[in-house]
Amino acid sequence: MIPIINAVLAINPSANLSVNAEDFNQITWLDGTPEISKADIQSKQAELQAEYDSLAYARKRGGEYPSTKEFMEAYTEKEIGGDSTKWDAYVINYNKVRTENPK
Repeated sequence: MIPIINAVLAINPSANLSVNAEDFNQITWLDGTPEISKADIQSKQAELQAEYDSLAYARKRGGEYPSTKEFMEAYTEKEIGGDSTKWDAYVINYNKVRTENPK
């Protein structure tokens, strides 16, 4: 779950507060920061969590794609050396990651 403080700062980026134990009853509003209702904070938490969850595929893909080094070697060998063996393998691996982790 998205931390309370992240939700508050998404609503009011200049808010100054402290939160103890992720407890709505233990929020201390500091330096004249106007209080934000629990319902508004929970709504923002749900919105931010949905946004985070919707990008799970991208986070998973990121760790599974072939490396940039592999890309550069394959592309260079194909374009300069005329050998597309590594490029063909790179494209297969790249597309496999996309297929296994759909949007």
